[in-house]
Amino acid sequence: MEREVEIFEYNGPNYDPTMNSDGWRVAFLNYGDQTERTKLKFLERHHLTDEVFVLLNGEATLIIGKDMKHLPMEKGKIYNVKRDVWHSVFMTPESKILIVENHNTSPENSEYYYYK
Repeated sequence: MEREVEIFEYNGPNYDPTMNSDGWRVAFLNYGDQTERTKLKFLERHHLTDEVFVLLNGEATLIIGKDMKHLPMEKGKIYNVKRDVWHSVFMTPESKILIVENHNTSPENSEYYYYK
């Protein structure tokens, strides 16, 4: 069975690129310093990929654009942030988000906007 199905989990803080396959990556984002509303310092955008967010647990808000529009997330819905859109996310301590993006998403093909 192990050769037929792989099982992954991540329960640590912040972002973990948990699984890669054929050009795409599945990651977990758990609550941590980088997702704390009062400690968030930057927005990011990715030049080569959309980025999909799915809220699995807790409460989270997507931050979209440099004008920082707040989009409260609902569990089980897919939020596809389009390529080159500034974004970030606020989360509550019990929150967990599933992320899907290109496996080569990195600082080299992304941009960061520091607003504090």
